[in-house]
Amino acid sequence: MILYDCVIIGGGIAGIQASIQLGRYKRNVLVLDKGKGRSTLCRKYRNILGWPEGVSGEELRRIGKQQGKMLGVLYQTEEVVAIERTDHFQLLTRSGQSYIAKRLLFATGVTDPNPFPQLEPCLGSTVYICPDCDGFEVQGKKALILGSGKSGVHMAKRLHHWASELIYINHTREAIREKDKALLRDMNVQYIEERIQSPLITDQQFNGVKLHFGERIEAKHAFIAFGKITPQSDLARKLGCERMENGHLITEARTKKTNVQDIYAAGDVGVHAEQVTIAMGEGTLAAVWIEKSLAENNV
Repeated sequence: MILYDCVIIGGGIAGIQASIQLGRYKRNVLVLDKGKGRSTLCRKYRNILGWPEGVSGEELRRIGKQQGKMLGVLYQTEEVVAIERTDHFQLLTRSGQSYIAKRLLFATGVTDPNPFPQLEPCLGSTVYICPDCDGFEVQGKKALILGSGKSGVHMAKRLHHWASELIYINHTREAIREKDKALLRDMNVQYIEERIQSPLITDQQFNGVKLHFGERIEAKHAFIAFGKITPQSDLARKLGCERMENGHLITEARTKKTNVQDIYAAGDVGVHAEQVTIAMGEGTLAAVWIEKSLAENNV
């Protein structure tokens, strides 16, 4: 069995960027990725240097893997289900494959709550998650917030100065405070507390929603805000890695080391910045310090 210098769990933007850097060190690197995550869903990232017209997550991943493969990095579509540590890390995948590694990098990201999977073709194109990334896209336009309780209120705070008209539809009808209702009124955000029967979509174009009692609300753009995201950190936790109360892994800012020796973390599973460029930087940081660790130990 091959002993890898590093196995990277998660083949999103942070994981691929780390693999490229480690490949340039001539390290023996394996990336295991279950094949679905934020970067597979986003149809267009628009705020990355060098991509003024935007680039899809799938295309960014494709280009990154191609670059990594030129450096000898191996990419496998596998979901890691268990890890044990003896002399090295022993990983088991759902398909029954086993791998061993000297170092681990968790780049497993987060999962967003979204009760409407039919919105996925629109993500990053006309439906958005991150106001920092895409508030710019609704400037001077009508937009909907499809959300739940206080999460939708928080999104409205971030977007009201961008959109010409903003409507928050509280799909779950989770109660919000009276002072939050007053705040929405002060921001000229229309508030509707009613279940959404279905989004209205043509290809990648969001057109609005049909509410439970049949009313249609039309808009060409929407943000989703359905509550807390879920960091994919359980495997790391089982190895003893410390987490914050919200499930994000705790790492040293400079090195991306966790509290467990030889385990690192990069991207949204740690610092939940929701920015591709930050994920890239974190992946590179982790790779640099993984290389230092391997070199210092003459391995």
